[in-house]
Amino acid sequence: MSTIPLEDLLRLVIEEDASDLHIAVGVPPTLRIKGTLTKLNVAPLAPADTETLARGLAPDFHFDKVNTEGSADFAISFRDNNRFRVNVYREKGNYAAAVRLLPKKLMALDEIGLPPAVRDLLDLPRGLVLVTGPTGSGKTTSLASMLTVINETSPRHIITIEDPIEYYLDHKLGVVNQREIGVDVPTFADGLRRALRQDPDVILVGEMRDLETIETAITAAETGHLVFSTLHTTGSARTIDRIVDAFPADHQEQIRVQLSTNLKAVLSQLLLPRADGKGRIAVHELMINTPSIAALIRDNKSFRIQNDILTGSKFGMVSLEFSLVDLYQRGLITRDLVTGMAQDQQVARQLLGEPAAV
Repeated sequence: MSTIPLEDLLRLVIEEDASDLHIAVGVPPTLRIKGTLTKLNVAPLAPADTETLARGLAPDFHFDKVNTEGSADFAISFRDNNRFRVNVYREKGNYAAAVRLLPKKLMALDEIGLPPAVRDLLDLPRGLVLVTGPTGSGKTTSLASMLTVINETSPRHIITIEDPIEYYLDHKLGVVNQREIGVDVPTFADGLRRALRQDPDVILVGEMRDLETIETAITAAETGHLVFSTLHTTGSARTIDRIVDAFPADHQEQIRVQLSTNLKAVLSQLLLPRADGKGRIAVHELMINTPSIAALIRDNKSFRIQNDILTGSKFGMVSLEFSLVDLYQRGLITRDLVTGMAQDQQVARQLLGEPAAV
């Protein structure tokens, strides 16, 4: 049996300023510190060890879900108001877990590096705002910080539907109700439908996973609510295409019309390793839905949206290429990341002052 109790492992994550803890059979408990995996100097875990640790992490409801569905996502609290997001899962018939330490204090919008125009979106009375990016890109943290600004500056009723709840938001000027999938409500779509009967001003849908949730979110934005949600896409054009493609062909034209009027912005986010090796830094693309972009969405010409973003700085828009080059010129990321992560290599080279590739 492992000599390191679960409580000591969680304490070690905090003391070592690790972002993640990995638990798996055949390897010692492993921390991710400044982006690099570091195995603890103890014996590899046996199946009985990982089962004990998994049971210690997961409440009975979630542990049963691991056994019936293969995995479960949830969040737990630890000493001194520390919060962890946990995924317990089965692999090769054994139990494993990935445990992520959540920041104790939410960062301000400028500390995250969000484009300034994001702040203006938070005062909108209605509409759909999407935050996109791959898993682990900080979407939840950005959204929690955005909701905190609304909560602290405006007397609005905020309802969140999350899987799981990662950040607890206190009542400030606004009133905040947070509902967790599997605990307070069965699905995102069901939680969103019910939220419409709970007098909300602002709704956060943790993820638009299915057609019903997407359709209900768009309807909620159309009927006078400010709706925030996420998608696992990168780039505004891909995000719009992903939403439209989720619908049957005979409904896609109608959805494009609805999106053209109700989608207010798409914020795409990536987390990249810092040049100094000290953790990661966020890079963003921000699309604001101008009349020109609305026409492109409506006319099924999303492939031209990138050009509007590149020339839309007067509206607060920021291209991914501009953000990458800005971070590089400030010495925060390497040049390889600029060309490696850019959606348009030619634009990136032009911003770097280099000749375009032939």
